[in-house]
This record gives sequence, structure tokens and C-alpha cells, in this order.
Amino acid sequence: MSDTELRTEQPEEEAAERLTTAPTEADAPVGIGLWGWLRWTWRQLTSMRVALVLLFLLSLAAIPGSLIPQTSENAFKVQTWKAAHKSVTPLYEKLQLFDVYSSVWFSAIYILLFISLAGCIVPRTWQFVGVLRAKPPAAPANLTRMPVYAAWHTEADPEQALAAAQRLLRRRRFRAHLSGGAVAAEKGYLREVGNLLFHLSLFALLAGFAWASLASGQGGKLVVEGGGYTNTMTQLDDFSGSAFYTADDLDPFGFKLDGFTARYQTTGDQIGEAREFTAHVRYWQGADSSKLTNGAIQVNQPLEIGGSKVFLIGHGYAPVITVKDATGKVVYHDAVPFLPQDANLTSTGVVKVGDYGQKDGKKVQLGFQGFFLPTAPDNFSPTMGPRSLFPGDASPALVLTGYAGDLGTDSGAPQNVYQLDLTHLTQLQQDGQIARVKLQPGQLWELPDGYGSLTFDGYKQWATFTVSHRPGNSVALTGAVLAIAGLIGSLFVQRRRIWVRAVAGPEGRTLVELAGLARSESARIAEELAELAVDLQDDAPAADEPDDAPATDEPDDPTEPEAQDAAAPETAPADEPKE
Repeated sequence: MSDTELRTEQPEEEAAERLTTAPTEADAPVGIGLWGWLRWTWRQLTSMRVALVLLFLLSLAAIPGSLIPQTSENAFKVQTWKAAHKSVTPLYEKLQLFDVYSSVWFSAIYILLFISLAGCIVPRTWQFVGVLRAKPPAAPANLTRMPVYAAWHTEADPEQALAAAQRLLRRRRFRAHLSGGAVAAEKGYLREVGNLLFHLSLFALLAGFAWASLASGQGGKLVVEGGGYTNTMTQLDDFSGSAFYTADDLDPFGFKLDGFTARYQTTGDQIGEAREFTAHVRYWQGADSSKLTNGAIQVNQPLEIGGSKVFLIGHGYAPVITVKDATGKVVYHDAVPFLPQDANLTSTGVVKVGDYGQKDGKKVQLGFQGFFLPTAPDNFSPTMGPRSLFPGDASPALVLTGYAGDLGTDSGAPQNVYQLDLTHLTQLQQDGQIARVKLQPGQLWELPDGYGSLTFDGYKQWATFTVSHRPGNSVALTGAVLAIAGLIGSLFVQRRRIWVRAVAGPEGRTLVELAGLARSESARIAEELAELAVDLQDDAPAADEPDDAPATDEPDDPTEPEAQDAAAPETAPADEPKE
């Protein structure tokens, strides 16, 4: 991260030894009064430590959203949770824990993180552009203070040695230029590019999530084989929108469920494990439902129609039931979805016959509840009750018990379609016992007390779908991928500088000095300097030292760069701003 006050003039030595485009950071407010405190506050907000704190707070703030039911995802589940936890519900409501992602405190953290990232990216990008346009810093006066250093004498002219060094450095893709009797070269700008790319990608990732939360919506729908769906509010079982995506913004399309394929493991240790779930559909886009296109929807392989995606969420069985009154008139015929309760698809459900008519001069309604078993055992355990042995339809059976009275559907109060309200219902009796029956497909049950008959005609499969519209997903995914790429670049690319100086000395010989400086402690800069020294021997070979030459501290072998950690200046501030 950067702060707001940039240093525009730096001493030559300091500029040469700084290997980052991040501006320096002040430790205390600059200036006096309100303006000074505002500048200090801005520097703190755009610093690395505050950004890390905000990221940490954002991750902590998301935890309640995953532990506590959210109104935007499942309002019914929220109501159920509130009913079960009445003591803490008022406190949770004040803290907005049922709407975490739209709460004031979560939005505040989110917005502050946006501002912090923007305050880093904008000034740092401009400064990096300035670095790219500028030439590498000139060589320091004393190259022996650099962490890696090599030197030798040669008979070649200084101009010849410098020209060869510049040519070799450019061949190694260094930015090199000749200035003041020395070649200054720099390489590794992709490190800073990676840093900026990481910050920009993180900004795009957060922007994608924000866009998705403001302009996304999703709804659920259960469709039985042979049925269809049109993407309208009246067809959806549930719907959760957002500020900029409401029921009026639903994409115009629909589909028909022609069939469903469910395949399970039949042998081995994983018997009963799902191997294939495929919904075979024909869909249309726009207002013309006659132009159908074949499609298939599988788990994690949604069908994309326009700006929406249709996901396959679950599946089960829907027994086809026919109810007749005492005169033989059909008063009910439909495929009723039963909901799975275990891995073997033991399913429970209810049948509500609201239009049965009258019996003994009184209006009567019938209700049935029970189990659908795809693979039923021959006998039920008294303790376990009806249970399926396998999720596939190897031996389907329907277990029902019946009720008569008032279902409560005419009261106007909302009801769960998968539950019976037994308040005004009386359970049917047969021979002094609760009326209960187990039916195979095609079998008929003569209802007690002259209520008619119920026939288990067969069964169909159903599938549940989620229709999702999330425009920010692609932006968030792209940001995540680019953030990883930028992080890799910032970690594995090293920013480094090399200087070569050639100075004419006594007796007509030239002293060639090489020095290197890297952003971090790494052997790579020493290897590069050694390779450069070896290559320079072709144009500026090391001269033999005369026998009467005084002893020097310079290295005898120019290919062995000397590491000088004790004398090396620091390459970056101790409190380095965020890359």
C-alpha cells in the first residue's frame, strides 16, 4: 500500500539503492491542525497494515452469514430459527445478523477496503509509469558498498569495456544506459507489475462481488417429469432478488422436463452412490415457446439461457395418485412430489383432496400422508418404520394413512404443501385400528367409512432447479485468476540492478568494477554478476598483476563476486509499504 505524500527528490545514493516504487511512509501526522490529521489518517487508511486488518475483519464479518440463516437466502428458515431462539432474536435483529451482507457494519468494512485499495493503486501506478519512463539510477560513488561486487584490471580502454558491458546487459534484457563513465542497468520490472496486477485484481474481485450482490437474483422451482417452467414470478417456488434485480427483470425463457436419468452404483462398497443425474429438457428463449432446443442439465453443469443459468439441485419421486368418491367420480388425480429423507430416498409427502365434495350432507376434505419407498423391503421394522433399501426404483411401494375433515385450505392462511394441518382432521379407522395401507403400482385401496377409493397408478421423477442471475461472477473469477498470476509474479520475479564502471588507472591499465543490488537476499544476483564478468573477459580480459605490484584488497578472480553484507546499505525502508 502507499501513503499520500510522495518524495519527488532523493539523493543519488538513496535513489540507486531503492528497489521499490512504493512511496515512503511517515510515522506521525505531518503539519498542524485538521488538515495535517486528515493527511495522516489518509496515509494510515492506505497503508499495508490497515489493508490487512480490513481483510481480516471482512473474513471475520462473513462468519455469521454462514452460521446464521440469512433472509436473502431463505426467509422461511429465518422465521423457523427465530421461533426456536426467541431469547436472542431481538439482539440478533439489532445487530443485523439475519442480513449480514447488507448490514451497515459489513458495508462499512467493504467500502473502507475499496478506498484503501484505490488509494494504493492510483498513486502507485503513476509512480511506476514514471519509473518506466526514467533511466536506471546512476552508479553510486562507492561500488564496494554493494552486496555483490567484483573488480579486475584490464589492458582494454574504458570505452571498449563499457560498450561491451552495455551490449551484454541488453542481451540479457536489462534496461541499460551509459552515464558518467559507468553503465547502469536494471531488470525485474515484472515484479512491480505483478504487485499492481494483484491489487487491481483484488479490487476487481471485490467489485465483482459487489456487483453480484446488487444486481443478482435467484429462484427455485420443482418440476415433475412431463411438466414445464416459465421464468416468471408466479411460477417460482421462491425468489430472492437484489436492489437492481427484481421480479420485473427476470430473463424471458422457459423449459420442459421431458425425462430424468438417475443411475446408482449397484455393487461393491459404494452401493447406492449416485453415478449420474441428468435432466433432459427442451427450452426456449424469448416469447416464442414453439422454438425448442434440446438440452441436458447435470450437477455442476448448468444450462445457460440468456443471462441466467439453470442449476440442477436435487431430485426425487412423485407418486401418481387417483382418488374417487363413493359414486366412482374422480375427485383427484395428480403426481405428488414426495421429499427424500435419507440417502436411499425414503420420501415423505402428503395428498390434499380439497374438492372431495360432500358426505352425509356435509362438506368433507380428505388428506393422506405417508412414505414413498423406491426399493421397499418385504416387512417393516417396528422400531424403524418404513425405510427404502436402495435409491433406485427396484421395488417401489407407497405407504399411506388417511384423514377426513377440514384441511384448512379455505381459510386463506398460507400452508406448507408438504405437511398436513391435523387441527380439524380425524384419522380414518378400519376394524378399530388406524387405517394404513401399503400399495404397489396399480393397486387400489378401498377407503373405510364409504369414502371411496385411492389408486396408486405409478410414479414419476421430479427435479428441483435453481435459476440464477449473477452478472458479477465472471468479473470476480477473472479477478481471482489475475490476482494469483500477479502474486506469482511478485514472488518469483526479482527486481535487481547492476552497475559497471571502467576507469583508466596508472600504467595505462583500466580498472573494471561490477556491482549488483537485489530487492531481496538471493543468489541470483551473484550468479548474474559472475556470468557478466566471465562474458566481459572476451572484450576486457583481466591483466596479469606485475610482480612488484602492491597488495590490494580487490578480488583476484573476477568471476567470484564478493558479498559484502556488513557494508551493504538497506535496500528498502524497514516498514515497507505494500507491493
